Amino acid sequence: MRNAIISDTSCLILLDKIGEFNILQKLFGTIITTHEVVREFGNPIPEWIKIIDPVNEHYQAILEVSVDKGEASAIALAVEYDDCLLIIDDSKARALAIQLGLNITGTLGVLVEAKIAGHIPLVKPILEKIKQTNFRLSDALEAIILEKVGE
Repeated sequence: MRNAIISDTSCLILLDKIGEFNILQKLFGTIITTHEVVREFGNPIPEWIKIIDPVNEHYQAILEVSVDKGEASAIALAVEYDDCLLIIDDSKARALAIQLGLNITGTLGVLVEAKIAGHIPLVKPILEKIKQTNFRLSDALEAIILEKVGE
């Protein structure tokens, strides 16, 4: 088990929007996010989400030159943990996190892990709900995900 699971805003918003927010708790138990992410999320958060801000605010400010405040705060916090997993969807922010040596996944990776771990029976119905939102999901990526989970 990883030391910490840290989430950026997009995963929280998307799973909340499609009524699948509890997948995070089922899969990880507790996740961590920052006050900036909570502000961007805009809704009350459940007790299983802990709010911790990065200690190094200067480093976060430097990251904000490249990515938005929520992403910068989540990345800055992840840098402060040994062996954490950062849930982040934005391609520019993902590239930055990888460049910094962070372990990352996205919302779709969370769904794959949840299916493999037996927390959800099928991914396809959830992907269908996601396609009804403004989240970008190509047919090719959908096919890869469904193949990975045997659907």
